[in-house]
Amino acid sequence: MRTLIFALWLAGGASAAPSFYKDVLPIVQEKCQGCHRPGEIAPMSFMTYKETRPWAKAIKTAVVTRKMPPWFADPHYGKFANERSLSQAEIKTLSAWAESGAKEGDPKDAPAAKQWVQGWNIPQPDRIIELPVEIHIPAKGEVDYQYILAPLHLTEDVWVQMAEVRPSVPAVVHHAVVFVREPESKWLRGEITEGKPWTAPPNRRTAETFGGGSDILTVYTPGMIPDVWKPGLAKKIRAGSDLIFQMHYTANGKEAVDRTKIGLVFSKQPPSKRVLTVAAVNTGFVIPPGDPDYKVTAAAPHPNAAELLSLFPHMHLRGKAFEYRLVQPTGESETILRVPRYDFNWQLSYKLETPLHLIPGSKIECTAWYDNSPNNPANPDPKASVKWGEQSWEEMMIGFYDIAVDAGYDRRTFYRRQPAD
Repeated sequence: MRTLIFALWLAGGASAAPSFYKDVLPIVQEKCQGCHRPGEIAPMSFMTYKETRPWAKAIKTAVVTRKMPPWFADPHYGKFANERSLSQAEIKTLSAWAESGAKEGDPKDAPAAKQWVQGWNIPQPDRIIELPVEIHIPAKGEVDYQYILAPLHLTEDVWVQMAEVRPSVPAVVHHAVVFVREPESKWLRGEITEGKPWTAPPNRRTAETFGGGSDILTVYTPGMIPDVWKPGLAKKIRAGSDLIFQMHYTANGKEAVDRTKIGLVFSKQPPSKRVLTVAAVNTGFVIPPGDPDYKVTAAAPHPNAAELLSLFPHMHLRGKAFEYRLVQPTGESETILRVPRYDFNWQLSYKLETPLHLIPGSKIECTAWYDNSPNNPANPDPKASVKWGEQSWEEMMIGFYDIAVDAGYDRRTFYRRQPAD
């Protein structure tokens, strides 16, 4: 096998065995180091030859099987600016490097080191907001959603062009949703106080999941790339607003103490477009016991014009596949994202290479498929009828997506039909 893989690499036009500095490091810098460096989510660093060499065979296996880098979009639908998948040529190079002895090569052949900001994947934030209280996660048992208030004390509006959430203990953070509670919002006002986490009573859990109509500033899930919007696009936080963190923790056998933080980079001038996170949601499904391919649909209308920027499907352990379609007022439908192999452990946002124009009367339709059969190794209980719920052994069906709208819109005005110019 070693001889065959190396022979194939040579047949592709290479004249010598690939080396780390000349052939491998450029790929690793662009496709791996975002996670594989100190302080990031990956368990090992690939910053140097010494760090990378012991993992050569594992790298080959991971890239040949396309387990790494994590990317699940069907290439037949849509083009995405943040695509992580390796080309066939890159896979051949990494495989041939491992099979030919993982040579170091000449350090003079190395590309310039990529500049990372210590502790962040965005430039140094203009403001960092940390949870005002430590959250203690038990070694075992169910942990209800924790809602934590973080006052901002803003005296003027700000526009956020980049946002990154960083848990202090990523191993126990299933997700974090950061809501912007505006000054007039009554959501949890008088119920949640700074320094004291709040949990919803059972009869309110589904309603509170959506933040009482508040804007979503950003979402964190394992493997999520930080939100970075192009110049002229930004999310707005009005003066007098607070942040409310919705934290979902999952016990993993070890006690932990988390203090998640968010870093914000502000736009240097008012943008021409405001970014909003919206969604197509279905909360009323029941997945039958043992069903290997149960389908759930949802749709979201667009009363006004917008630009579609990114797509983020969300399901739990029974999630199997997810699809987004753009449906025009005429009924014409186009698949814009299909994730045929959904992975609960790597929930990714797919950022469109070219935004799609949404005209009034169009809508986003989403279809999710679930595997509640014994053949799903992640299935908590194939004999259960599964409904919407917060916990991983329950299910969700949310097709998040980001849109850019006129800077004067907010969530409420976007969903009210505006008169044509």
